[in-house]
Amino acid sequence: MYLLDTDHLSLLQRGGAEAERLLARLANAGSSEIAVTIISYEEQTRGWFSYLARARSLEAQVKAYQLLKKHLANYCTIPVIDFDSEAAEIFARLQHARLRIGTMDLKIAAIALAHEATLLTRNRNDFERIAGLKIDDWTV
Repeated sequence: MYLLDTDHLSLLQRGGAEAERLLARLANAGSSEIAVTIISYEEQTRGWFSYLARARSLEAQVKAYQLLKKHLANYCTIPVIDFDSEAAEIFARLQHARLRIGTMDLKIAAIALAHEATLLTRNRNDFERIAGLKIDDWTV
């Protein structure tokens, strides 16, 4: 299984050359092998809620709600992996190791470890410090 980190998801949503390279690799992997985490959903949803809260005019709010709905539709097309009790135990061990990595990244790593998945990310600096975590960057 391959888990898309939030940065890879954001690239896909923005488009461009890196997104095209990523899409090509994803097409070769097969859709049954690709998933995202509930943590990425939380991160992106919080971002869209913030965007919506900053929309002052009704026109801006209409656009913000359209984008929020598109965000929801995107997550309906891909499996979303839970932060379950096994991931929570791994997360607690990672926190105890004091790796100086953000909480959300530690949760994503814990889910990847719990499912023996490869995390697709551009954030090598942080994730390489987690023993046993398989990572790759499909945007290069």
